[in-house]
Amino acid sequence: MDESYAIRRYEQAAALLPLRWQQQARQLAPGQMALAEELRLRAGRPMTVLLPEGEVVPGRSDLPPTVTQSDLEQLCDAVTDYSRYAAGETLSRGYLTARGGFRVGVCGTAVLREGVNTNLRDISSVTVRIGREQPGLGDEVLSQLFRDGQFRSTVLLSPPGLGKTTLLRDLIRGLSDGVGGLPEHRVSVVDERGEIAVMYQGVPQMAVGRHTDVLDACPKAVGIPILLRAANPQVIAVDEITVREDIAAMAAAAHCGVRFLATIHADGRQELGRKPLFSQLLKARVFEKAVTIRREGEQRQYIVEELW
Repeated sequence: MDESYAIRRYEQAAALLPLRWQQQARQLAPGQMALAEELRLRAGRPMTVLLPEGEVVPGRSDLPPTVTQSDLEQLCDAVTDYSRYAAGETLSRGYLTARGGFRVGVCGTAVLREGVNTNLRDISSVTVRIGREQPGLGDEVLSQLFRDGQFRSTVLLSPPGLGKTTLLRDLIRGLSDGVGGLPEHRVSVVDERGEIAVMYQGVPQMAVGRHTDVLDACPKAVGIPILLRAANPQVIAVDEITVREDIAAMAAAAHCGVRFLATIHADGRQELGRKPLFSQLLKARVFEKAVTIRREGEQRQYIVEELW
């Protein structure tokens, strides 16, 4: 990744913070800015920046200032253009989406109605995730996901933090735009947590391709049949399969001829087979190929294998 681009994205994320925290965020060394993954603000604690090796306090660490609840409220108001009510649906799920493609995780006191969280009050912490695109990251992988000229349903596997969503996003773009002479595809995305396309006022803030439709903030099991009816997709993409309902919806859609591109937290195919939920996915033969992400030093390897 280009270092100047990585630093620029850090600075754009820092610009979402209240002024005094912007100033502190800028005290980080440029090399660390390029590697930063999150800005984390917790009430009563110093602000920290998440780096690959862990959280650090920017600038002087002897007597760092502490975050106030007012700081957190101000940040949430600014991100929502002082219309937090309009963002109530995603806030009840624990996040907000900021212009420029930044996902803001929010913790506080849940407001429950009939067992369902409807809002958050008394905000206690905010995490600004520094989303970075890597156009072309998946081009070499994408060409291996075809057989007999047809894209084959593929699952991306790795432990947390190795870039599954980043790779997923670029594969979506490549399929949609038809990179490297591959055919263009109608791709539909169920962006349940707002991390793939990062929609802001109906517009994707991340590059997901010219022929991509996004259903935002919708559970996968609900969104998959909606997209089948509404968008006539050739490929449906989802992030982080976690529950049985997701698998049932995908299996039903696969029988309609649609292909899938998805991610799962797993070290590889062997671990996938050991987990009852995911072994069921293998038995259903929804996916034909798997891409396992591994880290070798500072580099990532993408291992493509046939599932059946």
